[in-house]
Amino acid sequence: MDSIPVSYLLALSAVLFVLGILGVLLKRNALVVFMSLELMLNSGNLAFISFARSFEAISAQVVVFFVMTVAAAEVAIGLALMVEIFRTKHSIDLDQMNSLKG
Repeated sequence: MDSIPVSYLLALSAVLFVLGILGVLLKRNALVVFMSLELMLNSGNLAFISFARSFEAISAQVVVFFVMTVAAAEVAIGLALMVEIFRTKHSIDLDQMNSLKG
């Protein structure tokens, strides 16, 4: 069975990372920015896994597992914060969130 070359995986990772950066820089909706940050994190994981497969290092896959665990905790906390901000401000537009006053 032929395997996918590492260069293809790294190119996909770079494209996903650039899409994440564009989402963070161009969008004003907090949910879209949050999803773009997750896309950037997962593209880094893809690059890390492709290098680990290339060098046959199983320990790198354990590190990626912990990064995914931290990302899941980040999602839970981030979404809880967004729900609370929506309850108080009735919007999740980032331009309206310029202070931490209640």
